[in-house]
Amino acid sequence: MRNFTDEQSSFRASFRRFLEREVAPNMESYRNDGIVDREIYRKAGKNGFLLIWADEDFGGIGDSDFRYEQIIMEEVARADCGEWFPTLHSRMVGPYLKRFGSSEQQERFLPKCVSGESILAIAMTEPDAGSDLSGMRTTVEDKGDHFLLNGSKIYISNGINADLVIVAAKSGDTDNRHSMALLCVERDMEGFRRGRNLEKMGLVAQDTAELFFDNVKVPKENVLSDPTEGFQYLMQGLVEERLIGSVSYMCNAHRAFDLTRSYVMDRKAFGKRIADMQNTQFKLAELHAQLQAVQCYLDHCVAKHNAGDLSPPEAAALKLVTSELEWRVVDEGVQLHGGAGYMREFEICRRFTDARINRILAGSSEIMKLIIGRDIFSDNYQPFLG
Repeated sequence: MRNFTDEQSSFRASFRRFLEREVAPNMESYRNDGIVDREIYRKAGKNGFLLIWADEDFGGIGDSDFRYEQIIMEEVARADCGEWFPTLHSRMVGPYLKRFGSSEQQERFLPKCVSGESILAIAMTEPDAGSDLSGMRTTVEDKGDHFLLNGSKIYISNGINADLVIVAAKSGDTDNRHSMALLCVERDMEGFRRGRNLEKMGLVAQDTAELFFDNVKVPKENVLSDPTEGFQYLMQGLVEERLIGSVSYMCNAHRAFDLTRSYVMDRKAFGKRIADMQNTQFKLAELHAQLQAVQCYLDHCVAKHNAGDLSPPEAAALKLVTSELEWRVVDEGVQLHGGAGYMREFEICRRFTDARINRILAGSSEIMKLIIGRDIFSDNYQPFLG
C-alpha cells in the first residue's frame, strides 16, 4: 500500500484530468515542433499545479510535501507526456528562490512562476564542465553597482522557453575553484542571447539550447545570497534533484514494463502468444521483481527526504539503481517488441530513446559510484549488522 493522503489522491485525480484535457492531445504536435507551447505553463499555473510549495502569498498552496511532485511525475508518465517536465520549473529550479532568494526577490519573481507566466531554467553545464562544475569558465565580475557576466552554457533544458534563468558563474578569487555566484538572468537583459533549439536523440519536445552571455549587466539585486557560495548552494540542491530524477526514471520504467506486457500478450509467434513462452515469462518476472523492490526503496527515500534525512550518498545510490533499472526495462522492452520496438510509431521506441540520457544527467552513473564508494570507505560508514 502506497502512502498518499486523501488530499493528494484528489490532487492526482485533478492533475490526471488536466493532462488528458490540455496536454496529451497536443504532445505529438509538440514533438513535431521540438518545443512545448508555453501556454501550457499558464494553464497549469491557473489550476494550481506549479510551485505547490510556494506560500499562499505568492499564489501557491504552501505545502512542501515532495509527494505532490511525485504524483505529478507519475501522472505525466502515465499520460505519455514526459517531454513536458513541469517539475524542472517547479521543484528543480524554483526552490533556489525559496532557499537563497531575499524577500524582495521572492516577491518579485515567485508570483509569476506560480502562475506560469514566467518559465524557469537553471544553467550550469558548459562544454568543458559537466559533472565537474569546478571546471566552468563562465565568469562574473563585481563592477560596483552591478555584476558583469560573460560566458556560455550548453544543453540547458527550457533554454528557449525560459524567462528567468539561474546562471552559475565563477566569481571572486579565480584561484578558488568553488567560488561561484548564482545570478537571476531575465529574458530581456542586454547581451543575453540563445542559440538554436538543439536536436536530441530523445525528449524531442523538451526545448534544449545553448545560452550566451556577452557583458550582461546583472543588477546586484538579482544575485542569490552570497556571490561566492554558489557552489555550495548547488550542492544543497543535488539531493532533491537526484530524487526527482529517480522518481521520473521509475515512472518511465513502470510504463515501459506495462507496454511490453501488453504487447507480448497480443503478439503471436510460432502459433502461440509471446507471453506464453518461458523466456518471456522469466525476463518479465525478473524485471517485475526488481521494479517492486526498487519502488519500495524509492518511496522510502521520499519519506526520508520529507523528514530532511536523505543524505547525498543515499540519493546517489537511488539515482544509480533507478536509472540503471530503467535502462534494463526499456532495453528488454524493445527486444521483446522485436522489429516493432525499433519503430517510432510504438511508444516503447520513444521510451527507449528518452531514457538514454538518464544515466548521464544529474551526475552520470560513474559519478554516482564515486560518491557511493567514497562514503563506503569513509569514517561515516556503518555496517548494516553493526
